[in-house]
Amino acid sequence: MSALLDVTGTGEEGTPLPANTNRLPRAGGGPRFFGTSAAAPGSKTVGPRLRGGSGIMGPIRGLAKAATRKAVDLLPFLVALALLLGLWELACHGTKAGLPPPSKVVADTWELIVDPFFDNGGTDKGLFWHLAASLKRVAVGFSLAAVAGIALGVLIGQSALAYRGLDPLFQVLRTVPPLAWLPISLAAFQQADPSAIFVIFITSVWPIILNTAVGIRQIPKDYVNVARVLRLSPLEYFFKIMLPATVPYIFTGLKIGIGLSWLAIVAAEMLIGGVGIGFFIWDAWNSSLMSEIILALVYVGLVGFMLDRAITLLAARVGGGMPKR
Repeated sequence: MSALLDVTGTGEEGTPLPANTNRLPRAGGGPRFFGTSAAAPGSKTVGPRLRGGSGIMGPIRGLAKAATRKAVDLLPFLVALALLLGLWELACHGTKAGLPPPSKVVADTWELIVDPFFDNGGTDKGLFWHLAASLKRVAVGFSLAAVAGIALGVLIGQSALAYRGLDPLFQVLRTVPPLAWLPISLAAFQQADPSAIFVIFITSVWPIILNTAVGIRQIPKDYVNVARVLRLSPLEYFFKIMLPATVPYIFTGLKIGIGLSWLAIVAAEMLIGGVGIGFFIWDAWNSSLMSEIILALVYVGLVGFMLDRAITLLAARVGGGMPKR
């Protein structure tokens, strides 16, 4: 202990302090002690090692790890897809098969795949234009359904009288199949596009109404009491209390509604004709072009998946997301 307390740099007997005490001189006299060991004379001093590498190697390693994780996540899907295509190829290989194998589908529709933007006038267009026409109808019909569905959902969610009056009617109408509305819409609008938009609207509005109403009724009573204490105006109550609490339920209804909209437009376009992916499938059937039908179905599935992901990403950006089941 005397060696540690000695400020002259020597012990009681005049012996120098051990090297591992790291005594360094400082201005004003007296030693300064550090927790790291002093380097031996003639040894090289090594600075602190940077975590995660130096320069650009750190971000590169991070990207490589992220890509590896993504590849591992995709591996089960790729294996399942390869097995499905292999079984399909084996099952439909031969002249007596009713459906073409994947290799024949690609060979028959290669021109449609590599050039989806051609336009020869009329309905002789590439798949891009058919999908664009269908998406345009879906955008209009679904937007109208979202506005009307959220408004009606708020109404029947807040008002017990409106709930008792409208909920039984909604429960009956939502069970009507989408195509059953098509003759009525054609008789009312006398045109194909408004009729298709109405079918989309009437098909997708019900889940939006019902999920919004459930979200309104699930607002905690404490939130309502706080709004009364703070004397929030109806507009402030809607944006500060009601909307944040019901966003997850609203987006659940929107997610269901966009899927129903895409299903409805494909079926409706088979009957109303014109440019659209539904008409493309029906026209290919009338021409016995099975490969084109299969290609169109792949595109329909991919577009439906992207619409679903778009609603999910929008919900995450808004902050509510979908409620956990």
